[in-house]
Amino acid sequence: MPVDLVCNTGPILALGKMGVLEHLPRLGLDIVLPRAVAKELDEGAAAGFPVVRPSWIPVVEHPHNPAFESSLDPGEAAVLDLALTLGVRQVCIDEWRGRRAAHAVGLQVVGSLGLLGRMLRSGIVESIDAPLENALRAGVRYHPDLVERFREAMG
Repeated sequence: MPVDLVCNTGPILALGKMGVLEHLPRLGLDIVLPRAVAKELDEGAAAGFPVVRPSWIPVVEHPHNPAFESSLDPGEAAVLDLALTLGVRQVCIDEWRGRRAAHAVGLQVVGSLGLLGRMLRSGIVESIDAPLENALRAGVRYHPDLVERFREAMG
């Protein structure tokens, strides 16, 4: 199975809170979740959180590799492990520690805002304003400088 992107929990939750998660397949990316990320999403859904794991994103088992676990949470560690195991060049992580670790091992990183930007450029969404405001109102935390730079980049 060709894979374009291995995704972590945070971006799935952020895109769900933005109200654009259902549009993600329209980007034409083959996305997978490692089992650890699926578990985090399923546990959140069982606890009553509103964003649930999308059934259309395949869950992939991955070998347990403790190399990243000392500095990353289980989902981020699994994303990096799975991407490296499958030879996938790009991961989707929002948290800075996971992003930094991904860059350190030569992976390209995109986050929830990057995917939202791709949706805008592809004409899938008409504006970033409402999705971004939805996310911020729902408690997604982005650094204000990041939000400003993202808005400027998107015009």
